[in-house]
Amino acid sequence: MNQDYMYISETPVGNLPNLFILADGMGGHNAGDYASRYTVEVIVNAVRNSSEHSPAVVIRRAIAEANQAVMEKARTDIDLEGMGTTVVVATVQDRELCVANVGDSRLYVLGADMEQITKDHSYVQEMVRRGEISPEVARIHPDRNIITRAVGGGREVEVDFFEVELKDGDRILMCSDGLTDMLEDEEIFEIINENQDIGAAMQELIDTANEYGGNDNITVILTEPFSGEVKIC
Repeated sequence: MNQDYMYISETPVGNLPNLFILADGMGGHNAGDYASRYTVEVIVNAVRNSSEHSPAVVIRRAIAEANQAVMEKARTDIDLEGMGTTVVVATVQDRELCVANVGDSRLYVLGADMEQITKDHSYVQEMVRRGEISPEVARIHPDRNIITRAVGGGREVEVDFFEVELKDGDRILMCSDGLTDMLEDEEIFEIINENQDIGAAMQELIDTANEYGGNDNITVILTEPFSGEVKIC
């Protein structure tokens, strides 16, 4: 079962010039699949219907609306009880990348180096930030997939928001933990750097993650914002 779901639009959605969303659901049979898809659908509709112009306001409100919608669905359908999802939402306006995230799906910016923009909301990453364990231990920790924030995880959802000034040649990578649980950041950066064609880069990322075990669904969105090229896998 694929509990990942994504949406991309290189053309305006509501007052946003473009829109990229990736969600990775969690829950019992069908619930995670439903949570990720439903969350993305609610966010897209909320963005499309928003009268606001600030990307931060539009996206925050859309995620809050999705959180309430997922909570309500879970309350009224026993088969969906306990469902939730991570989500990463991004838009590029002129040279500014605006990103929101909940959970442990990630967004990176790749230029001369590779920088993780989002912060994982997970049990082990909270331990890393407190200095209790190292990043190396976190990668193999048995509780590494326990997330501390999720859309549908409570009455209120706490959203992190980031703004990044992009440079010529920058690439944007969005991915679920099916990729980052299998590959180190250095490997991801090397694979993308060695492939000028972003479609080939994404396929190699997927293939390598599967060769390493492919323990989860793997979803990748790779964008070159100033060349207008977007690939999904």
